[in-house]
Amino acid sequence: MTAPQRLPEASRLRATQWPMVLGLTLLWMLLWGTLTLANVVTGVLVALLVVFVFPLPPIEKQARAHPVGILLFAGRFTLDMLISSWRLNRYILAPGKPPCAVLGVKMRCPGDLMLTATAVAVSAVPGSTVLEVHRRSGTLYLHVLGAGKESERERARRDALRLEARVVRAFGTAADVTAIRASEAAEEVFGRWR
Repeated sequence: MTAPQRLPEASRLRATQWPMVLGLTLLWMLLWGTLTLANVVTGVLVALLVVFVFPLPPIEKQARAHPVGILLFAGRFTLDMLISSWRLNRYILAPGKPPCAVLGVKMRCPGDLMLTATAVAVSAVPGSTVLEVHRRSGTLYLHVLGAGKESERERARRDALRLEARVVRAFGTAADVTAIRASEAAEEVFGRWR
């Protein structure tokens, strides 16, 4: 059995950039608001210029779509939104200021794509905001509403890590999923010793 032929790095880079060219051309058309041949040609030329002068790294190796993981992520994310909205309303309607905290949560899959997707998902849940992402250490710094007690801060950390696990199971590579499983197994063993 022969190994599949691989395209040279430059060819693969060009092959993965065509969706970007199409997207930028569409954006150009939307900015001008009229569909003319001149706008289409100009849009394609500007898109090609942008793609080849400012190339993005290909993300084909960094993400895989897992349909079951995506469904589980979407279902649980919807539930998280509802629960967090209820908690947020409770804090807002309660007398006095709700306690807040800034937490550092070290992610288990610190790759750029997984870190970004997790940060976006965490920020989308009401009551938590990503203040900073420390790329080198793979740490998200979160501002969490209603985290006055240590137990509430631990819950917020666990929620962020669980959200990361769901993001990885929905979009991560096999190596990312393996890292999450190993970390969860270690946490389970460590939890027994506490």
